[in-house]
Formats: sequence, C-alpha cells, structure tokens
Amino acid sequence: MGNFSVVVLDFETTGLSPDCGDRAIEVGAVLVQGNRITDRFQSLMNPGMRVSGFIEQYTGITNEMLRSAPPAAEVMQRFAAFAGRHHLVAHNASFDRRFLDSELKRISLTRQQEFACSMLLSRRLNCDAPGHSLEALVRYKKLTTSGVFHRALADAEMTAHLWVAMVEELKREHQLRVVPFELMQRIMKVSKKGVPEFLRRLAQG
Repeated sequence: MGNFSVVVLDFETTGLSPDCGDRAIEVGAVLVQGNRITDRFQSLMNPGMRVSGFIEQYTGITNEMLRSAPPAAEVMQRFAAFAGRHHLVAHNASFDRRFLDSELKRISLTRQQEFACSMLLSRRLNCDAPGHSLEALVRYKKLTTSGVFHRALADAEMTAHLWVAMVEELKREHQLRVVPFELMQRIMKVSKKGVPEFLRRLAQG
C-alpha cells in the first residue's frame, strides 16, 4: 500500500541553462516501484554541438563519445516512452525539469507529469546533514553507491536510494502506513521551521 511508482532522473548537460543554448548530453533514469528499483534507462545523446573541456573533465563524457551517440531527438522519444505517466523525481529538480522540458519541446512533446525535488525534501527531513548535495547526502545516510558521480544513471540511482530512504523514514518515524507522492510534494513546500509541526499533525491523523 502506498508504494507509488516514480521515475527518478538525471541529466548531464553542456552547461547550466537551456535558455542560453545548453543541451542535454546524457540522461539516466530508474523506475521505483514498491520502493525498489525495477527498471533502468540510460543513454548518451548527441546534441549536435561540442562540449567544453570543463564538461569533459567534470562528467567524463568526451566529444568523441558524443559523436557516436544517438541523436538527442531519438533518445528523448525513447525516454518519454520509459517515463510514461509516472511522477518524476530529481535532485535539484528545477535544473533537470528545465532541461527535460526544453528537450521535449524540441520533439514537440510536453511534460504532463508532476516533479518532486529530493534536495528540497532533504533540507526539510535531514536537517542535521552537513550539506544537501547528492554526494554529501550519500555519505551522511550511508547509501549504496557505485562511487561514480556526475554520470546520469549513477546519480539517478543514488537519488532513488535517497528518495526511498526518506519515504521509509517518514513511515517509520511518524507511523504512516502510506506516503503518497502528493505528501512528499507538500513537505517540500512547508517552511523548514514548520516541518516538525506539520509531521506531528500528520502522525495524529
């Protein structure tokens, strides 16, 4: 009960903003059902432009790798089919949402699904964490990790482990039988100071 499905996604990109002409160069995603990862999607995508030396170093994705990658439009069609109508989750979701919407627009598609941000949730639920970057939270919560950061599938998997851990902790610590996606979205929007009272009321039903 209450183990809704979500697709947790991550993009690697040529820069920080699609509004400035930046493009996605890799997408990784996992399907979480029953609080377990049940399916995976990963592909490099050729954006039709060169990436900077900084991005090559940061991600490990080289211009040579991208030259032989499938076109971005083809990858996004396949990703849209993978994501289906599932709710979406990303760490620092405003970044991934902008790139998702931009790449979908290029193939005349529009996102229908709602997003939740694991970073905003973590700031409310993991107040003692030393930081809320994915790396910091993986260490803080001792989550399973491949040790690889800044590659899309590895980051999506770690974000999924973080999401599942937060759902399970909410259930355990507040005697909740179910934690629907809409509740996670509501917690995200509560002020940090207001979260303890919000969760107390929730537990009291």
